[in-house]
Amino acid sequence: MIPFLDLKAQYAGLKREIATAIEGVLDSGQFALGPEVAAFEQAFADFCGVRHAVAVNSGTSALHLALLAAGVVPGDEVITVAFTFVATVAAIEYAGAHPVLVDVDPRDLTIDTAAVEAAITPRTRAIVPVHLHGQPADMGTLRDIARRHGLILIEDAAQAHGAEWQGQRVGSLGDMGCFSFYPGKNLGAYGEGGMVVTGDDALAHGLRLLRDWGSERKYEHVIKGYNYRMDAMQGAILRVKLGHLEAWNAARRENAARYARAFAGSQVRYPEATAGTLHAWHVYAIRTPHRARWMTALQGAGIGTAIHYPTPVHLVPAYRTPRYAPGAFPAAEQAACEVLSLPIYPELSEAQIDEVARNVLALARADEAGR
Repeated sequence: MIPFLDLKAQYAGLKREIATAIEGVLDSGQFALGPEVAAFEQAFADFCGVRHAVAVNSGTSALHLALLAAGVVPGDEVITVAFTFVATVAAIEYAGAHPVLVDVDPRDLTIDTAAVEAAITPRTRAIVPVHLHGQPADMGTLRDIARRHGLILIEDAAQAHGAEWQGQRVGSLGDMGCFSFYPGKNLGAYGEGGMVVTGDDALAHGLRLLRDWGSERKYEHVIKGYNYRMDAMQGAILRVKLGHLEAWNAARRENAARYARAFAGSQVRYPEATAGTLHAWHVYAIRTPHRARWMTALQGAGIGTAIHYPTPVHLVPAYRTPRYAPGAFPAAEQAACEVLSLPIYPELSEAQIDEVARNVLALARADEAGR
């Protein structure tokens, strides 16, 4: 069996380091924020190449607080993509703003920058591009758009730890960058966690107030805030794991390259990094119009797969609005029908990658022969 994800395999190589980190937290008696979280914040800020990192309890909380710190208020509009996990849109609604959805570029499934420009109105306050699957969006064009229109640019980098655009780490390219440390991410906690990074001192100060009941000192609440603090245990664990992230990302890139070599010249539609970017390969999503059959066949061969994501946000029942009917975003809707994620995690062996590729190629050949 080749699972889609194997977190136990990763933990097996970290047991001693993790045990030491957890023991340190237990001995300290400080379990919310505290020195372990502060140390992780500094390490992650250095990793991203920014001055500040503010740890919170989830990637969704990171997006929510980034929007609030940016001054987004009820009635504002925030532009983002139709093809993302629902948390991106949910966070905008948490802030009381209206999500304005646009389509994705069919080549790399990141935000269509021409559609962003066309969607701007006098009520637009911010743009939230998503670095989907670990592929950075076109941040050069987006920064130009944001600058010309006086908009805040917030990166949803929940899937892109360590990805780069033009040699700069994602998270450092907009006004703020938001990360998730959900267990399956390239850098995953043993529970929940998130981070907002920024180079702006005032934004960082506001984020720190917002995550801890609006207070700098206990019982002194200068603004209305939230209980979005990171647990010390997660901070300690993530600091250990951060030291391995570069090697894990390198292994993901090697796995993606091995898939690409296997699929080159075939009918398999496989993803490739956009020129000038360093893909984080959180997800390796091929595309096929026969996805259900391929998933069943691969499962029968002992190969785990997943779908990221099966429904664009505007067609998810909880987020449907009269504003966006089926057909509103053709590239997102087509991708949602076709994407199929293959195993890409660092602990995969070359033999496992080859086995997955062999089975996928056999399915593609069978489809071609059946035409």
